[in-house]
Amino acid sequence: ISRCQPAPEGYSPTLKWQQQQVANFSAVRQSLNKHRSHWRSQHLDSNVTMPTSEDEEGWKKFCLGERVYSEVDALPDNESLGIDYIKVGFPPLLSIVSRMNQATVTSVLEYLISWFGERKFTPELGRWLYALLACLEKPLLPEAHSLIRQLARRCSEVRVLEENKNEEQISALNLIICLVSRYFDQRDLADEPS
Repeated sequence: ISRCQPAPEGYSPTLKWQQQQVANFSAVRQSLNKHRSHWRSQHLDSNVTMPTSEDEEGWKKFCLGERVYSEVDALPDNESLGIDYIKVGFPPLLSIVSRMNQATVTSVLEYLISWFGERKFTPELGRWLYALLACLEKPLLPEAHSLIRQLARRCSEVRVLEENKNEEQISALNLIICLVSRYFDQRDLADEPS
C-alpha cells in the first residue's frame, strides 16, 4: 500500500491539531539548529559511549535500552535505585543528537525503523524517532525520503492494530504521521482531518 491506513474511528487528528504539531516541530528544529554548536561543545557524561554509525545493534541498545531490546518487561525490584541507562536506553539528549552528522542520523533512523517493523511501538522509540526527524536536514536525501515514508506507513499499520485504543500511543503515532506528511511534504500520506 502506498498510502497510510486511515486512523481508527474517532482517532483521526483534526487539521488544527496537525498544524499546531507542525508549528511546534518547526520551532524545535530551529532551536536545535541555533544551539547545535553549544551542545556539541558540552562534555558527555563518562557513562555515555555513542556507537559507531555502522553499529546497528549498538544503536538499538543505546536508544531503546537492553530491557526493550531484549524484550524483558520488568526490572527486578532491587534495581529500582537510580537510572541505569544501559538497561533503559539513553534519552535523545541535545548533547547526544547534536554530535550526530546526517549520515549517522539517517543510519540510526533506518535501524530504529527496521526494529519497529517487527516490534511494538514504545515511548523510548517514539522519543528517538521524533528527535531524529528533528535532526534531518531538508531537502531530504533520497534514502531519508524513503525511510520516513516507510515510517509513516508503519505507524498507520500499528495504529489500526492498537487493540485497547491507548490514546497516548495513538496520539504519538498520529504525531509521527503528521510530521512526515505535513512537515516533510509527503501529503499523500496525510490523515484526512476529522
